[in-house]
Amino acid sequence: MPTSTSSVWSLDNPVRTGVPLTGNTRCDVGVIGAGIAGLTAAYLLACEGKSVVVLDAKPAVAGGETEFTTAHLSWVIDDRFARVASIRGDETAELAAKSHLAAIGLIEEIIKRENISCDFRRTDGYLFPGTDGNEIVRDEVLALTRLGLTFERVGHVPFPAVATGPALRFPDNGQFHPLKYLSDIAGLIRKKGGVIHTDTQVVKVESGSPCVAHTRSGHTITADAIVIATNTPFDAGLSLHFKLAAYVTYAIALEVPAGCVSPALFWDTENPYHYVRTAHGTNTELLIVGGEDHKTGQAQDQQERWERLETWARKRFPEVGSVRHHWSGQVFETPDGLGLIGRAPGFRDNLYVITGDSGMGMTHGTLGARLVSDLILGRTNEFAGVYSPSRWMPGALKTLLEENANLAAQYGDWLTGGEVKSATEIPNGHGAIIRHGLSKSAVYKDDKGQVHEMSAVCPHLGGVVQWNPGEKSWDCPCHGSRFSCKGDVQHGPAVEGLKAIEKT
Repeated sequence: MPTSTSSVWSLDNPVRTGVPLTGNTRCDVGVIGAGIAGLTAAYLLACEGKSVVVLDAKPAVAGGETEFTTAHLSWVIDDRFARVASIRGDETAELAAKSHLAAIGLIEEIIKRENISCDFRRTDGYLFPGTDGNEIVRDEVLALTRLGLTFERVGHVPFPAVATGPALRFPDNGQFHPLKYLSDIAGLIRKKGGVIHTDTQVVKVESGSPCVAHTRSGHTITADAIVIATNTPFDAGLSLHFKLAAYVTYAIALEVPAGCVSPALFWDTENPYHYVRTAHGTNTELLIVGGEDHKTGQAQDQQERWERLETWARKRFPEVGSVRHHWSGQVFETPDGLGLIGRAPGFRDNLYVITGDSGMGMTHGTLGARLVSDLILGRTNEFAGVYSPSRWMPGALKTLLEENANLAAQYGDWLTGGEVKSATEIPNGHGAIIRHGLSKSAVYKDDKGQVHEMSAVCPHLGGVVQWNPGEKSWDCPCHGSRFSCKGDVQHGPAVEGLKAIEKT
Protein backbone atom coordinates (compact mmCIF):
# COMPACT_ATOMS: atom_id res chain seq x y z
CA MET A 1 0.00 0.00 0.00
CA PRO A 2 1.41 3.48 -0.85
CA THR A 3 2.93 5.39 2.06
CA SER A 4 0.83 8.52 1.50
CA THR A 5 -2.86 8.97 0.78
CA SER A 6 -4.24 10.18 -2.55
CA SER A 7 -7.60 9.70 -4.20
CA VAL A 8 -7.88 7.78 -7.44
CA TRP A 9 -8.90 10.99 -9.21
CA SER A 10 -6.14 13.27 -7.95
CA LEU A 11 -3.15 12.24 -10.08
CA ASP A 12 -4.75 12.61 -13.51
CA ASN A 13 -7.10 15.49 -12.83
CA PRO A 14 -7.32 18.44 -15.24
CA VAL A 15 -6.11 21.90 -14.39
CA ARG A 16 -8.58 23.33 -11.86
CA THR A 17 -6.86 26.42 -10.56
CA GLY A 18 -8.52 29.77 -9.93
CA VAL A 19 -7.51 33.14 -8.55
CA PRO A 20 -8.27 34.64 -5.11
CA LEU A 21 -10.79 37.43 -4.69
CA THR A 22 -8.89 40.72 -4.40
CA GLY A 23 -11.72 43.23 -3.97
CA ASN A 24 -15.39 43.69 -3.20
CA THR A 25 -17.85 42.43 -5.80
CA ARG A 26 -21.58 42.33 -6.61
CA CYS A 27 -23.55 39.58 -8.35
CA ASP A 28 -27.00 38.03 -8.62
CA VAL A 29 -26.02 34.84 -6.79
CA GLY A 30 -22.99 34.06 -4.66
CA VAL A 31 -22.09 30.38 -4.31
CA ILE A 32 -19.82 29.28 -1.48
CA GLY A 33 -18.18 25.97 -2.28
CA ALA A 34 -16.71 24.75 -5.59
CA GLY A 35 -17.61 21.08 -5.30
CA ILE A 36 -20.28 19.31 -7.31
CA ALA A 37 -23.15 21.06 -5.51
CA GLY A 38 -21.78 24.58 -5.83
CA LEU A 39 -20.46 24.30 -9.37
CA THR A 40 -23.63 22.65 -10.66
CA ALA A 41 -25.78 25.33 -9.04
CA ALA A 42 -23.59 28.06 -10.53
CA TYR A 43 -23.76 26.43 -13.97
CA LEU A 44 -27.55 26.08 -13.89
CA LEU A 45 -28.02 29.67 -12.75
CA ALA A 46 -25.55 31.00 -15.32
CA CYS A 47 -27.51 29.15 -18.02
CA GLU A 48 -30.53 31.20 -16.88
CA GLY A 49 -28.66 34.46 -17.32
CA LYS A 50 -27.79 35.05 -13.67
CA SER A 51 -24.45 36.60 -12.79
CA VAL A 52 -22.71 34.17 -10.43
CA VAL A 53 -19.57 34.28 -8.30
CA VAL A 54 -18.22 31.04 -6.83
CA LEU A 55 -15.90 31.16 -3.82
CA ASP A 56 -13.86 28.31 -2.37
CA ALA A 57 -11.20 28.18 0.34
CA LYS A 58 -9.24 25.44 -1.44
CA PRO A 59 -6.58 26.28 -4.05
CA ALA A 60 -8.32 24.18 -6.72
CA VAL A 61 -11.84 23.70 -8.00
CA ALA A 62 -13.39 20.51 -6.59
CA GLY A 63 -10.54 20.30 -4.10
CA GLY A 64 -12.72 19.54 -1.08
CA GLU A 65 -14.72 16.39 -0.35
CA THR A 66 -15.73 16.05 -4.01
CA GLU A 67 -12.13 15.02 -4.75
CA PHE A 68 -12.41 12.18 -2.23
CA THR A 69 -15.62 10.61 -3.50
CA THR A 70 -15.84 7.20 -5.14
CA ALA A 71 -18.34 8.81 -7.54
CA HIS A 72 -21.21 6.34 -7.49
CA LEU A 73 -24.14 7.79 -9.40
CA SER A 74 -26.98 5.93 -7.75
CA TRP A 75 -30.66 6.36 -7.04
CA VAL A 76 -30.59 3.50 -4.50
CA ILE A 77 -30.75 5.22 -1.11
CA ASP A 78 -27.81 4.37 1.17
CA ASP A 79 -30.06 4.16 4.22
CA ARG A 80 -32.38 1.75 2.37
CA PHE A 81 -35.90 2.44 1.16
CA ALA A 82 -37.45 0.33 3.92
CA ARG A 83 -35.98 2.64 6.56
CA VAL A 84 -36.79 5.89 4.75
CA ALA A 85 -40.38 4.75 4.17
CA SER A 86 -40.78 3.79 7.83
CA ILE A 87 -39.61 7.26 8.91
CA ARG A 88 -41.02 9.56 6.24
CA GLY A 89 -43.71 7.49 4.53
CA ASP A 90 -44.00 5.77 1.16
CA GLU A 91 -44.63 8.92 -0.85
CA THR A 92 -41.46 10.59 0.39
CA ALA A 93 -39.39 7.43 -0.15
CA GLU A 94 -40.64 7.22 -3.73
CA LEU A 95 -39.87 10.91 -4.32
CA ALA A 96 -36.37 10.41 -2.91
CA ALA A 97 -35.70 7.67 -5.47
CA LYS A 98 -37.15 9.86 -8.22
CA SER A 99 -34.95 12.81 -7.20
CA HIS A 100 -31.72 10.81 -7.42
CA LEU A 101 -32.80 9.31 -10.75
CA ALA A 102 -33.40 12.85 -11.98
CA ALA A 103 -29.93 13.85 -10.78
CA ILE A 104 -28.29 11.08 -12.81
CA GLY A 105 -30.38 12.16 -15.77
CA LEU A 106 -29.31 15.79 -15.34
CA ILE A 107 -25.63 14.82 -15.23
CA GLU A 108 -26.05 12.75 -18.40
CA GLU A 109 -27.97 15.57 -20.10
CA ILE A 110 -25.24 18.12 -19.30
CA ILE A 111 -22.50 15.75 -20.47
CA LYS A 112 -24.23 15.21 -23.82
CA ARG A 113 -25.21 18.85 -24.33
CA GLU A 114 -21.78 20.22 -23.48
CA ASN A 115 -19.79 17.32 -24.98
CA ILE A 116 -17.93 16.59 -21.73
CA SER A 117 -15.48 13.68 -21.75
CA CYS A 118 -15.52 12.24 -18.22
CA ASP A 119 -15.80 8.43 -18.53
CA PHE A 120 -19.56 8.53 -17.91
CA ARG A 121 -21.49 5.32 -18.36
CA ARG A 122 -24.81 3.91 -17.23
CA THR A 123 -24.51 0.82 -15.05
CA ASP A 124 -26.56 -1.58 -13.00
CA GLY A 125 -26.34 -1.51 -9.22
CA TYR A 126 -26.41 -4.60 -7.00
CA LEU A 127 -27.36 -4.88 -3.35
CA PHE A 128 -26.18 -8.18 -1.85
CA PRO A 129 -26.32 -9.59 1.68
CA GLY A 130 -23.37 -9.52 4.00
CA THR A 131 -23.23 -11.60 7.15
CA ASP A 132 -26.80 -12.25 8.30
CA GLY A 133 -28.03 -9.74 5.71
CA ASN A 134 -30.80 -11.78 4.09
CA GLU A 135 -33.47 -10.20 6.28
CA ILE A 136 -32.36 -6.72 5.22
CA VAL A 137 -32.66 -7.74 1.57
CA ARG A 138 -36.12 -9.23 2.21
CA ASP A 139 -37.30 -6.03 3.90
CA GLU A 140 -35.99 -4.02 0.97
CA VAL A 141 -37.86 -6.21 -1.50
CA LEU A 142 -41.10 -5.56 0.35
CA ALA A 143 -40.49 -1.80 0.38
CA LEU A 144 -39.43 -1.64 -3.28
CA THR A 145 -42.47 -3.63 -4.36
CA ARG A 146 -44.80 -1.44 -2.35
CA LEU A 147 -43.23 1.73 -3.77
CA GLY A 148 -43.37 0.46 -7.34
CA LEU A 149 -39.63 0.96 -7.93
CA THR A 150 -37.79 -0.97 -10.63
CA PHE A 151 -35.58 -3.84 -9.46
CA GLU A 152 -34.92 -7.51 -10.15
CA ARG A 153 -34.19 -10.37 -7.78
CA VAL A 154 -31.13 -12.36 -8.92
CA GLY A 155 -29.44 -15.48 -7.58
CA HIS A 156 -26.16 -13.71 -6.88
CA VAL A 157 -24.05 -10.76 -8.02
CA PRO A 158 -21.44 -11.29 -10.76
CA PHE A 159 -18.51 -11.91 -8.39
CA PRO A 160 -16.67 -14.89 -9.89
CA ALA A 161 -15.07 -16.06 -6.64
CA VAL A 162 -17.78 -15.73 -4.01
CA ALA A 163 -21.38 -16.94 -3.85
CA THR A 164 -23.08 -13.91 -2.31
CA GLY A 165 -26.54 -15.39 -2.17
CA PRO A 166 -29.75 -13.77 -3.45
CA ALA A 167 -29.28 -10.14 -4.43
CA LEU A 168 -31.15 -7.23 -5.95
CA ARG A 169 -30.29 -5.63 -9.30
CA PHE A 170 -31.19 -1.99 -9.94
CA PRO A 171 -31.00 -0.52 -13.47
CA ASP A 172 -30.20 3.06 -14.50
CA ASN A 173 -27.35 3.88 -12.14
CA GLY A 174 -24.07 5.30 -13.39
CA GLN A 175 -20.46 6.29 -12.82
CA PHE A 176 -18.03 8.95 -14.06
CA HIS A 177 -14.75 10.76 -13.35
CA PRO A 178 -15.90 13.63 -11.11
CA LEU A 179 -12.93 15.94 -11.61
CA LYS A 180 -12.96 15.69 -15.39
CA TYR A 181 -16.66 16.52 -15.28
CA LEU A 182 -16.32 19.44 -12.88
CA SER A 183 -13.28 20.90 -14.61
CA ASP A 184 -15.42 21.31 -17.72
CA ILE A 185 -18.36 22.62 -15.68
CA ALA A 186 -16.04 25.28 -14.21
CA GLY A 187 -14.95 26.26 -17.72
CA LEU A 188 -18.56 26.53 -18.84
CA ILE A 189 -19.42 28.76 -15.88
CA ARG A 190 -16.64 31.12 -16.92
CA LYS A 191 -17.74 31.07 -20.57
CA LYS A 192 -21.22 32.12 -19.46
CA GLY A 193 -19.83 35.10 -17.56
CA GLY A 194 -19.49 33.53 -14.13
CA VAL A 195 -16.45 34.05 -11.93
CA ILE A 196 -14.68 31.47 -9.75
CA HIS A 197 -12.34 32.51 -6.94
CA THR A 198 -10.27 29.84 -5.21
CA ASP A 199 -8.04 30.43 -2.17
CA THR A 200 -10.90 32.59 -0.88
CA GLN A 201 -12.32 31.60 2.49
CA VAL A 202 -15.72 32.95 3.50
CA VAL A 203 -16.00 33.34 7.27
CA LYS A 204 -19.40 34.98 7.72
CA VAL A 205 -22.66 35.39 5.81
CA GLU A 206 -25.33 38.02 6.43
CA SER A 207 -28.72 37.04 5.03
CA GLY A 208 -31.22 39.62 3.84
CA SER A 209 -31.94 41.74 0.80
CA PRO A 210 -29.20 41.73 -0.30
CA CYS A 211 -27.02 39.07 1.33
CA VAL A 212 -23.37 39.78 2.11
CA ALA A 213 -20.54 37.25 2.41
CA HIS A 214 -17.35 38.28 4.21
CA THR A 215 -13.99 36.70 3.36
CA ARG A 216 -10.91 36.08 5.48
CA SER A 217 -9.07 38.74 3.49
CA GLY A 218 -11.65 41.40 4.41
CA HIS A 219 -13.51 41.57 1.11
CA THR A 220 -17.25 41.25 0.60
CA ILE A 221 -19.56 39.68 -1.95
CA THR A 222 -22.98 41.28 -2.14
CA ALA A 223 -25.67 39.18 -3.82
CA ASP A 224 -29.42 38.86 -4.16
CA ALA A 225 -29.06 35.27 -2.95
CA ILE A 226 -26.28 33.15 -1.48
CA VAL A 227 -25.92 29.36 -1.62
CA ILE A 228 -23.78 27.62 1.01
CA ALA A 229 -22.59 24.41 -0.65
CA THR A 230 -19.62 23.53 1.54
CA ASN A 231 -20.42 19.90 2.51
CA THR A 232 -21.32 21.15 5.98
CA PRO A 233 -22.61 24.70 6.52
CA PHE A 234 -20.35 27.00 8.50
CA ASP A 235 -22.86 29.83 8.94
CA ALA A 236 -26.45 28.75 8.37
CA GLY A 237 -27.87 28.35 11.85
CA LEU A 238 -26.91 26.18 14.80
CA SER A 239 -30.00 24.00 14.41
CA LEU A 240 -28.56 22.35 11.30
CA HIS A 241 -25.58 20.96 13.22
CA PHE A 242 -27.90 18.97 15.46
CA LYS A 243 -29.32 17.29 12.34
CA LEU A 244 -25.90 16.36 10.95
CA ALA A 245 -23.50 13.63 12.06
CA ALA A 246 -19.99 13.55 10.57
CA TYR A 247 -18.55 10.21 9.45
CA VAL A 248 -15.25 9.24 7.84
CA THR A 249 -15.36 6.67 5.05
CA TYR A 250 -12.37 4.85 3.56
CA ALA A 251 -11.48 3.75 0.03
CA ILE A 252 -8.76 1.87 -1.83
CA ALA A 253 -8.11 1.41 -5.56
CA LEU A 254 -6.51 -1.84 -6.67
CA GLU A 255 -5.20 -2.85 -10.09
CA VAL A 256 -7.45 -5.36 -11.82
CA PRO A 257 -7.22 -7.03 -15.25
CA ALA A 258 -9.44 -5.35 -17.81
CA GLY A 259 -12.83 -6.98 -18.18
CA CYS A 260 -12.67 -9.32 -15.18
CA VAL A 261 -15.12 -7.24 -13.10
CA SER A 262 -18.46 -6.21 -14.52
CA PRO A 263 -18.85 -2.42 -14.86
CA ALA A 264 -21.47 -2.02 -12.16
CA LEU A 265 -22.00 -0.59 -8.69
CA PHE A 266 -22.04 -3.02 -5.77
CA TRP A 267 -23.16 -2.55 -2.16
CA ASP A 268 -23.44 -5.04 0.68
CA THR A 269 -25.59 -4.94 3.82
CA GLU A 270 -22.81 -4.99 6.42
CA ASN A 271 -22.66 -2.28 9.08
CA PRO A 272 -20.59 -0.39 8.09
CA TYR A 273 -21.27 -1.49 4.55
CA HIS A 274 -18.91 -1.93 1.57
CA TYR A 275 -19.28 -0.36 -1.85
CA VAL A 276 -17.49 -1.19 -5.11
CA ARG A 277 -17.03 0.12 -8.66
CA THR A 278 -14.42 0.08 -11.42
CA ALA A 279 -12.54 3.00 -12.97
CA HIS A 280 -9.91 3.69 -15.60
CA GLY A 281 -6.45 4.23 -14.12
CA THR A 282 -3.14 5.11 -15.75
CA ASN A 283 -2.46 2.16 -18.08
CA THR A 284 -4.68 -0.14 -16.02
CA GLU A 285 -8.19 -0.81 -14.81
CA LEU A 286 -8.87 -0.16 -11.14
CA LEU A 287 -11.28 -1.66 -8.65
CA ILE A 288 -12.43 0.93 -6.09
CA VAL A 289 -13.60 -0.50 -2.77
CA GLY A 290 -14.95 1.66 0.04
CA GLY A 291 -16.34 1.24 3.53
CA GLU A 292 -15.18 0.89 7.15
CA ASP A 293 -17.01 4.10 8.16
CA HIS A 294 -16.86 5.55 11.67
CA LYS A 295 -17.75 8.80 13.42
CA THR A 296 -15.22 11.53 12.67
CA GLY A 297 -12.58 11.87 15.38
CA GLN A 298 -13.66 8.67 17.11
CA ALA A 299 -11.11 6.14 15.80
CA GLN A 300 -7.35 6.02 15.35
CA ASP A 301 -6.98 2.73 13.45
CA GLN A 302 -7.06 4.20 9.95
CA GLN A 303 -4.33 1.94 8.55
CA GLU A 304 -6.11 -1.16 9.83
CA ARG A 305 -9.32 -0.04 8.14
CA TRP A 306 -7.61 0.27 4.76
CA GLU A 307 -6.05 -3.15 5.31
CA ARG A 308 -9.45 -4.65 6.13
CA LEU A 309 -10.81 -3.22 2.87
CA GLU A 310 -7.94 -4.85 1.00
CA THR A 311 -8.59 -8.21 2.70
CA TRP A 312 -12.30 -7.95 1.89
CA ALA A 313 -11.54 -7.12 -1.75
CA ARG A 314 -8.99 -9.91 -2.28
CA LYS A 315 -11.39 -12.51 -0.91
CA ARG A 316 -14.07 -11.54 -3.43
CA PHE A 317 -11.85 -10.49 -6.35
CA PRO A 318 -8.76 -12.75 -6.32
CA GLU A 319 -7.60 -11.28 -9.64
CA VAL A 320 -6.76 -7.89 -8.13
CA GLY A 321 -3.18 -6.70 -8.01
CA SER A 322 -1.47 -4.06 -5.92
CA VAL A 323 -3.15 -1.16 -4.13
CA ARG A 324 -2.50 1.98 -6.17
CA HIS A 325 -4.36 4.52 -4.02
CA HIS A 326 -5.87 4.73 -0.58
CA TRP A 327 -7.73 7.68 0.91
CA SER A 328 -10.60 8.75 3.11
CA GLY A 329 -13.47 11.20 2.78
CA GLN A 330 -16.08 12.73 5.01
CA VAL A 331 -19.85 12.38 4.74
CA PHE A 332 -22.64 13.91 6.80
CA GLU A 333 -25.56 11.73 7.81
CA THR A 334 -29.02 13.02 8.68
CA PRO A 335 -31.48 11.31 11.05
CA ASP A 336 -33.82 10.24 8.24
CA GLY A 337 -31.15 9.51 5.62
CA LEU A 338 -32.17 12.35 3.30
CA GLY A 339 -30.31 15.58 2.62
CA LEU A 340 -30.93 19.08 3.94
CA ILE A 341 -31.48 21.24 0.88
CA GLY A 342 -33.28 24.54 0.44
CA ARG A 343 -33.82 27.74 2.36
CA ALA A 344 -31.70 28.01 5.51
CA PRO A 345 -33.79 27.50 8.65
CA GLY A 346 -34.87 30.49 10.70
CA PHE A 347 -35.57 33.96 9.40
CA ARG A 348 -32.62 34.08 7.02
CA ASP A 349 -33.87 35.58 3.80
CA ASN A 350 -32.28 34.58 0.48
CA LEU A 351 -29.82 32.13 2.07
CA TYR A 352 -29.81 28.54 0.80
CA VAL A 353 -27.95 25.39 1.88
CA ILE A 354 -27.02 22.05 0.33
CA THR A 355 -25.77 19.62 2.98
CA GLY A 356 -26.38 16.21 4.56
CA ASP A 357 -25.33 14.05 1.61
CA SER A 358 -25.79 10.81 3.63
CA GLY A 359 -23.18 9.03 1.51
CA MET A 360 -24.71 9.95 -1.85
CA GLY A 361 -22.64 13.02 -2.58
CA MET A 362 -22.66 13.13 -6.39
CA THR A 363 -26.40 12.77 -6.89
CA HIS A 364 -27.18 14.69 -3.69
CA GLY A 365 -25.07 17.63 -4.84
CA THR A 366 -26.65 17.59 -8.28
CA LEU A 367 -30.26 17.35 -7.16
CA GLY A 368 -29.48 19.97 -4.51
CA ALA A 369 -28.15 22.32 -7.16
CA ARG A 370 -31.30 21.92 -9.23
CA LEU A 371 -33.55 22.40 -6.19
CA VAL A 372 -31.95 25.60 -4.89
CA SER A 373 -31.65 26.98 -8.43
CA ASP A 374 -35.38 26.48 -8.88
CA LEU A 375 -36.11 28.20 -5.55
CA ILE A 376 -33.91 31.16 -6.46
CA LEU A 377 -35.59 31.42 -9.87
CA GLY A 378 -39.05 31.28 -8.28
CA ARG A 379 -39.93 27.89 -9.74
CA THR A 380 -41.75 25.00 -8.14
CA ASN A 381 -39.67 21.91 -7.37
CA GLU A 382 -41.50 18.73 -6.41
CA PHE A 383 -38.68 17.66 -4.09
CA ALA A 384 -38.58 20.81 -1.95
CA GLY A 385 -40.62 19.28 0.86
CA VAL A 386 -38.59 16.06 0.85
CA TYR A 387 -35.35 17.89 1.60
CA SER A 388 -36.45 21.04 3.47
CA PRO A 389 -33.76 21.91 6.07
CA SER A 390 -36.52 23.07 8.43
CA ARG A 391 -38.44 19.80 8.39
CA TRP A 392 -39.41 18.06 11.61
CA MET A 393 -38.39 14.40 11.82
CA PRO A 394 -40.55 12.68 14.47
CA GLY A 395 -40.01 9.27 12.87
CA ALA A 396 -36.24 9.64 13.25
CA LEU A 397 -36.31 10.86 16.85
CA LYS A 398 -34.46 7.78 18.15
CA THR A 399 -31.57 8.31 15.71
CA LEU A 400 -31.52 12.04 16.42
CA LEU A 401 -31.28 11.43 20.17
CA GLU A 402 -28.60 8.77 19.78
CA GLU A 403 -26.41 10.98 17.59
CA ASN A 404 -26.76 13.96 19.92
CA ALA A 405 -26.04 11.76 22.96
CA ASN A 406 -22.85 10.72 21.20
CA LEU A 407 -22.11 14.40 20.55
CA ALA A 408 -22.59 15.29 24.21
CA ALA A 409 -20.34 12.43 25.28
CA GLN A 410 -17.44 13.84 23.25
CA TYR A 411 -17.26 16.88 25.52
CA GLY A 412 -16.27 14.44 28.25
CA ASP A 413 -12.79 14.50 26.70
CA TRP A 414 -12.25 17.67 28.72
CA LEU A 415 -12.17 15.50 31.84
CA THR A 416 -9.69 12.89 30.63
CA GLY A 417 -5.92 12.97 30.85
CA GLY A 418 -3.51 13.46 27.99
CA GLU A 419 -2.33 10.68 25.70
CA VAL A 420 1.31 11.37 26.57
CA LYS A 421 2.99 13.47 29.23
CA SER A 422 5.43 15.32 26.99
CA ALA A 423 6.42 15.77 23.36
CA THR A 424 9.48 13.56 23.87
CA GLU A 425 7.12 10.56 23.84
CA ILE A 426 5.73 11.44 20.39
CA PRO A 427 7.48 9.77 17.41
CA ASN A 428 8.46 11.91 14.43
CA GLY A 429 5.56 12.35 12.01
CA HIS A 430 2.90 11.82 14.67
CA GLY A 431 0.66 13.82 17.00
CA ALA A 432 -0.86 13.42 20.45
CA ILE A 433 -2.90 15.29 23.05
CA ILE A 434 -1.04 16.60 26.11
CA ARG A 435 -2.80 17.94 29.21
CA HIS A 436 -1.39 21.06 30.90
CA GLY A 437 -3.41 21.60 34.08
CA LEU A 438 -6.94 22.50 32.97
CA SER A 439 -6.06 22.88 29.30
CA LYS A 440 -5.17 20.47 26.52
CA SER A 441 -2.70 20.88 23.68
CA ALA A 442 -2.59 19.22 20.27
CA VAL A 443 1.09 18.50 19.69
CA TYR A 444 2.56 17.41 16.35
CA LYS A 445 6.19 16.42 15.83
CA ASP A 446 7.22 16.67 12.19
CA ASP A 447 9.57 14.32 10.36
CA LYS A 448 12.58 16.42 11.39
CA GLY A 449 11.61 16.34 15.05
CA GLN A 450 10.34 19.92 15.24
CA VAL A 451 7.41 20.28 17.65
CA HIS A 452 4.27 22.21 16.71
CA GLU A 453 1.93 22.88 19.64
CA MET A 454 -1.63 24.16 19.34
CA SER A 455 -4.71 24.39 21.49
CA ALA A 456 -6.67 21.13 21.26
CA VAL A 457 -9.95 23.07 21.41
CA CYS A 458 -11.92 23.15 18.17
CA PRO A 459 -12.77 26.83 17.52
CA HIS A 460 -16.23 25.89 16.23
CA LEU A 461 -17.99 24.82 19.45
CA GLY A 462 -15.22 23.77 21.80
CA GLY A 463 -14.77 20.04 21.22
CA VAL A 464 -11.37 18.45 21.89
CA VAL A 465 -9.72 17.37 18.63
CA GLN A 466 -8.21 13.92 18.15
CA TRP A 467 -5.14 12.86 16.16
CA ASN A 468 -5.80 11.04 12.87
CA PRO A 469 -2.62 9.10 12.03
CA GLY A 470 -3.91 7.96 8.63
CA GLU A 471 -4.35 11.45 7.20
CA LYS A 472 -2.05 13.25 9.67
CA SER A 473 -4.84 15.57 10.70
CA TRP A 474 -6.62 16.76 13.83
CA ASP A 475 -10.31 15.78 13.73
CA CYS A 476 -13.09 17.13 15.94
CA PRO A 477 -15.43 14.36 17.15
CA CYS A 478 -18.29 16.79 17.75
CA HIS A 479 -19.24 18.36 14.41
CA GLY A 480 -16.59 17.06 12.01
CA SER A 481 -14.17 19.98 11.66
CA ARG A 482 -10.76 18.79 10.49
CA PHE A 483 -7.41 20.54 10.69
CA SER A 484 -3.97 19.91 9.21
CA CYS A 485 -1.20 18.55 11.41
CA LYS A 486 -0.14 22.17 11.99
CA GLY A 487 -3.67 23.39 12.77
CA ASP A 488 -4.92 24.91 9.50
CA VAL A 489 -8.60 24.39 8.68
CA GLN A 490 -9.14 21.58 6.17
CA HIS A 491 -12.87 21.03 6.64
CA GLY A 492 -15.62 23.03 8.33
CA PRO A 493 -17.80 23.96 10.04
CA ALA A 494 -14.86 25.67 11.79
CA VAL A 495 -13.58 28.74 9.96
CA GLU A 496 -10.61 29.36 12.26
CA GLY A 497 -7.59 27.12 12.69
CA LEU A 498 -6.33 25.65 15.95
CA LYS A 499 -4.71 28.40 17.99
CA ALA A 500 -0.93 28.11 18.02
CA ILE A 501 0.76 28.01 21.42
CA GLU A 502 3.96 29.98 21.46
CA LYS A 503 6.87 28.46 23.34
CA THR A 504 8.06 30.53 26.29
